[in-house]
Amino acid sequence: MGNTLVKSQLNDVKVFLTKSILTIEDFLNETTIAEMNLENDEERSYIKLIFSNLRKLVVYSAENFETCSIILQNEPFQKAAAEKTLYKIYHQCIEEFFSPKNDAWFEDSRSAYTGRNSIKFYRNVSESVVHLIKSLEGDFQRIREELEYYETDYRTKMIQTK
Repeated sequence: MGNTLVKSQLNDVKVFLTKSILTIEDFLNETTIAEMNLENDEERSYIKLIFSNLRKLVVYSAENFETCSIILQNEPFQKAAAEKTLYKIYHQCIEEFFSPKNDAWFEDSRSAYTGRNSIKFYRNVSESVVHLIKSLEGDFQRIREELEYYETDYRTKMIQTK
């Protein structure tokens, strides 16, 4: 891919990360577990798991936002570094959103074909959590589709250099 296309994608991803960080941080800053009226310790543990995953997404997104900013400021543009960063964003942010390692929720891949939201929770959660995830999912899906190329391309390059 040409430098212009990679640079454009990096800019697009940087904007996406900014929006995602602000949305998740606003939610975490304004929402407490205590106000969710949870009925038992299992529900409390589950919502803590969800909040933990959201915090992890903010950290990964913020780190990658900083990396995008640095690469975009550098002259000449470092295409290889940009591609590596896009690959990293795919794994740390996008895959973590759709399939968190801590199993806070899961992706129902069949829902994607029906046009419905594909993120499903293992337990009932508050409407505010459902609304947050739904508000994020469209942009995460769009960026996922844009960055899938780097998943295969970067791995291929790494195998060829060994």
